[in-house]
This record gives sequence, C-alpha cells and structure tokens, in this order.
Amino acid sequence: MKLTTREIVITSLFTALTAVGAFLSIPVGEVPITLQSMFVLLSGLLLGPKLGSLSQLIYVLLGLSGVRIFAGFSGGLQTVLSPSFGFLIGFIFAAYVVGKISHSGERLNLKRIFLASLAGTFTIYIFGVPYMYLILNMVIGKSITFSTALKTGCLIFLPGDTLKTILSSSTAVRILRRVNLAKE
Repeated sequence: MKLTTREIVITSLFTALTAVGAFLSIPVGEVPITLQSMFVLLSGLLLGPKLGSLSQLIYVLLGLSGVRIFAGFSGGLQTVLSPSFGFLIGFIFAAYVVGKISHSGERLNLKRIFLASLAGTFTIYIFGVPYMYLILNMVIGKSITFSTALKTGCLIFLPGDTLKTILSSSTAVRILRRVNLAKE
C-alpha cells in the first residue's frame, strides 16, 4: 500500500485521537468507558475502510510495542491477556466495516453513515465480549457465564455507545459536507 503524505498525516491523526480517547476513561468493571470507539467510528467514516482500519491497526501495534496508549495508561504485550483487549482488536475491524458501509454508494448520506456507525459499534462488541469472556474464564480464573459477560461488556455500554454513534455520525456528516464543498 503506497500512501501519500496527506494520507499518512490523517491516518496518524486518527491513531493519536484514539489514544487521546483512551486517556479520557471512567473505570467500570473489566472494561472502562472511553471515547475511543467514537474516534474508531470517525476514522472509518472520514478516512474510508483502508485508512480507517490502518489508523486503528497502528494504534494497537503501538500499544503492543509498549507505548502506554491504551486505557488506564497501559501498553505492552501483556495487554493481550487483558479482558478488554478483544475490544481493541474489534477497533480495527469496526473502522473497516464503518468505512466500507458508509462509502459504498455514490453520495454519503446521514442514514448510511448512522447505519455504518451502528454496524461498527456492534463489530467492536462481536470481538470484545467473547474475548473478555474467554480471558476472564480461562486466564484470570473468574467463572462467569456468557450472559454475564454480555451484560458487563455490552449492555451497560449501550446507552453511551448509542450517544457516541449519534455524535460521530452527525460530526462526520458536517465534516464531509464541508470537505465536499471545498472540493467543488
């Protein structure tokens, strides 16, 4: 993949925004509430599937390399054994899914952008909740049911994630309208 200077800069910007979103966190059980998912959604909406997912892949790789950019100022290979690491994996795929859905037609519209954001949010859950369940049961030794993992890793976050979906969708529409006006 050959990237232009502009693409490198905007991809790096969303990597950095996701890191900033991790630092704005509220600890709640095994998975904290952060603004990361909002920036994940925006990366797919504004950058498209390839650059959006690349920005999240770089974020995860930086964190795994030891840079303390994950929630709770954590980082390093040991974070793979954290119950919340599955959500980080989900970020990569969510940015791709959001970008693919939102950029699938000729013109971007609010309905497609919102549906793409919802799909991205659920993509994060699809990776995060089962991973959290496995790590808690097999590595940490907490015996929990999958329904408990679903409640603590998904259901309690739905109101906030719905708000982040609305905010990222409306922000993306505004930005994309201005960018498109500037191009014309």
